[in-house]
Amino acid sequence: MQAGVVRQVRTHALARAKRARAHIALLLPLIAAVVLAYVYRDRLFGLDLPIRIACVIALVILGWAFAMNLGRAIGPVLMKRLDPGTAGTVGFLIRLATLVVTVLVALRLAGLEPRTLAVGGAITAVILGLAAQQTVGNLIAGTVLLSARPFRVGDRIRVHAGGVAGTVEGTVASLGLLYTTLANGADRIMVPNNVVLSAAVVPLREPEGVDLRARLEADIKPSDVDRLLREAVTVKTRADPEVELEEMDCGRVIYRVRATPADSEDGPELADEVVGALDQVSNGPHDG
Repeated sequence: MQAGVVRQVRTHALARAKRARAHIALLLPLIAAVVLAYVYRDRLFGLDLPIRIACVIALVILGWAFAMNLGRAIGPVLMKRLDPGTAGTVGFLIRLATLVVTVLVALRLAGLEPRTLAVGGAITAVILGLAAQQTVGNLIAGTVLLSARPFRVGDRIRVHAGGVAGTVEGTVASLGLLYTTLANGADRIMVPNNVVLSAAVVPLREPEGVDLRARLEADIKPSDVDRLLREAVTVKTRADPEVELEEMDCGRVIYRVRATPADSEDGPELADEVVGALDQVSNGPHDG
């Protein structure tokens, strides 16, 4: 189900990116026309202040539209390299940076001197930096983790750091710009990126799991298989057993069942319980 959601999100992102590229192709000439109208305002219109104000307003509006479409246009590229949540965050930062540049250019057209803009920007940066010191630290650490990639989504790791009061263990569920999310069973642990970056990270080997295909009668529902597995499996697992409907074959349904034990030594016992549960559903042959 998660894979299907990811594919749906990527398909939607591709459609939006195609429309966004068409909008960018239209916005760029309009932005260039606004800048040229500002540069040659005296020659074309014989006015200064009204044209200056109109150009500033038009540039802000067009810049906002350009920033939004730019974020959508690069969405598929980000989705190929990052998970959906992180790709959305990076896209937002790109849109924000583009909009800030547009506002600065508009303020310059309004008549503010570069020195005034530089001083105002420096003061604003200092104030924001002091007010959001932890957030900025997590943001920088998240950028380093995304570029260095010491671990990936799906890896099981153990984090040793004082910021987590000892150790935290789990499977990496997502890599965000502010937090790294670890999954430990049904629990979700959000660790700040600056803690992860300064911690000792130990990769953990995932124990061998059960991954088999079962050919069952067509009248057997996936909910029946899932319920029976929950009742029959007593071995502690990383997560609930997964039941996936693969295909129909000659009046029968082929299911794929996956389960991973919490302890690698429990792998054979888990396999026995899964096969026994499927035997209760149907006495048909299993292949896997």
